[in-house]
This record gives sequence, C-alpha cells and structure tokens, in this order.
Amino acid sequence: MREYVWLFLILLALAAVFRDDAVILLFYLLAGIFILSRWWSRRALAAVTYERRFTSHAFPGETVTIRLKLRNRGWLPVVWLRLLDSAPTELLSRPQSLLDVISLGPLGETELHYDLQTYKRGYYRVGPLFLTSGDLLGLEPDLQRQGGEDGLIVYPRLVPLTRLGLPAHAPLGALRHSRPIYEDPTRPAGKRDYAAGDSLRRVDWKTSAAVGRLQVKVFEPSIALTTMLVLNLRVADYDLRTRYDATELAIVLAASLAEWSTSRGGPVGLAVNGQDTHLGGGAPAQAPRKGRAHLMRLLEVLARVEATEAAPPLAELLRRQAAGLPWGATLVVITGGLDEPLAEALLRTRQAGLNMVAMIVGPAPGPAEVRGRLARLGVVVHHVWNERDLDRWRG
Repeated sequence: MREYVWLFLILLALAAVFRDDAVILLFYLLAGIFILSRWWSRRALAAVTYERRFTSHAFPGETVTIRLKLRNRGWLPVVWLRLLDSAPTELLSRPQSLLDVISLGPLGETELHYDLQTYKRGYYRVGPLFLTSGDLLGLEPDLQRQGGEDGLIVYPRLVPLTRLGLPAHAPLGALRHSRPIYEDPTRPAGKRDYAAGDSLRRVDWKTSAAVGRLQVKVFEPSIALTTMLVLNLRVADYDLRTRYDATELAIVLAASLAEWSTSRGGPVGLAVNGQDTHLGGGAPAQAPRKGRAHLMRLLEVLARVEATEAAPPLAELLRRQAAGLPWGATLVVITGGLDEPLAEALLRTRQAGLNMVAMIVGPAPGPAEVRGRLARLGVVVHHVWNERDLDRWRG
C-alpha cells in the first residue's frame, strides 16, 4: 500500500513540473483503478453469504457430508474467493479442511462439499469458515471475513444387551408380569366368580346382577421399570493404567443400558458427575422419562460428557438421585471401583426400598469382602473388565 502512495506522489509531482498531459492521464488512470478496485473488492466480498448444511447428530462409523452453499447477492462479480472451512482433525479422513478457490458472478451461487468420518463419540465444532478475496490486480492487501461455527454430536456406540435382566419388584409398575404377587388396579384383566376371602370392594355389582351371581374384578400383575443410571466419571476412581478405555467403556455401557430400558417401555434417567464439553460445566441430571426422544437426549449428554478430576464423590451423587426415585425403582451405578463409602451409600439406598445394581468397569473391582457383603444384602454387583464381558448380555 505504501509503495502505491509514493508512486502517486511521484506522478503528481511530475505532472505538476512538466505539465505533460500523458503523465497527468497516467496519474488519473492509476488513481481511478486503485479507487475502483478497492471499492469493488470490499463491496463484492460483503455481498457473499454462505450456508453450511449437514446432519448435526450421528453415530460412530457414519459419514457426515458437509455442504457449503455460497451466494453472491450483489451485482458485482467476485473475481476470486478463497475458502477455508475448519473441521475437527479427529473426523477428517484426510489431514486437511476444505480449501478451495472459486469465483462468483453477479447473483451467482455454487455449492461445495466434503466428508467427515465419525470415528468416536464427542461434541465437535465445524468451522469457522474463512473467506478471503481481493482485487484482480493485487493493488491492496487481501480482505478476509470469518463465519460462524456449528456443532456436531457423535453419539456413543450402542451394544445390544437383549439378555440383560435388572431387578424390579414394585407392586405397581409399567410392565405386565407373570408372577402374581401383586395385582395392578390400573390393569383390569376380566371377571371371575366370587370366592371366600375376596374383598367386597372388588365386587362388580352391575355384572353380578346381570349373571345372577357375585362377580369380582381381576387385575394383571405388573412390575416397575423405572431405571436411574448413575455414571461415575471421577478420574480418581478409575485405574490409572486403563483410565481412558475404562471411562469410555463406562459411557458405552450407560448408553446401552439406556437403550435397553427404553426398548422395554420403561422410564429411564441419567445422572453423571462428568464435565459437559458443550455447557462448560457439570452435566445436568435427566429425570426418568419414556420414549425414543428422551433416549436421544440421554445419548447427547453421554456424547458430550468427559471424565474430570473435579467431579464430586459418587456417594454424594448417589444420595441426591435416590431421594427422588419411587419405591421399587432400579438404580444402576456404573463406576470404576468399589470402596467403603460407596458400599455404605449403596446399602442405605437398598434399605430405602430401591433395587441396587453396581457395575464395576475396568481392573479395579474393589475389596472382595465389600462385594460379598453387598451381595448378601441384595445389591447385585457385576464386573465388566472389558467390552468382551458384555457378550453375555448380547442378543
């Protein structure tokens, strides 16, 4: 830029000294080209808009295609436009982002695309997009604009746990059960003749009058399916040698249990003491709900969450979540180790009327005497050393 100013000053001085029409014409010509190119490049770049489109949620192993649609909303052509779209290096099949140079005519548009391969779960940022342009003669420095970012969520991997069985013994529940210990008054199953010992409150007087003998209502037995998953991502509670693999397996196990519970028609919730990479703080607890939409919300949390050293102790999280669960619900604790404070919290929760399942992930099963005491008092304990241990629950 500075050299062009000196050139104009020299031409202006020569024109003033020699009063030569050719020098004056050259001065005005160069000045006009400089002013026009400066105005043109700025107006042309300002008229360029873009739209980034892609599927914002995916499972591991899927290919996500990023499509960039660029439009020139002005009447001035964009002579050249360099694009650089930043993409997460963990998802690029080639070690580079989208880099291309195009031109756009007046009111023109074009579409570019590139692929991301979802190898592992997580929350990723696609972008920002850098747009660089300038004048054709290179009379001034390139102009640059920066676009925004978009989020991409890759869900955890799901393992089909069709053979898994969790304890549930509430007298009123959500699933029909074959063991006739309790009958659910919300599930009528028909009528039968009155028998000695039947309560008069169960007599159907209208039907009895119609058939000429006492008839009592019959109800189906049921069990409660409410399941609360409590996932421990406190770094200190996992073995140092296998910490990363164990925490990732714990997340896969939590996601698979959530999918299993949803497929059975029961409400499932999630509480985790890890760090949410999108929110920048702790992951909010999700109360038990039914349905596929709720399952996808749980998977989003599990996609974004990471293990952290600042996580609160698991026993504290367990006490908070157990207080809001109905009697007979199942509380599944997924952690990397089993110590005395956690065992005491599990036993207190069990005594409060909840069904307890502890799943220990990784090579830190805890003291054998603690495991034995929990088993004797009705707390189911499973140990998952690695993903091959899940084969016993697969379909």
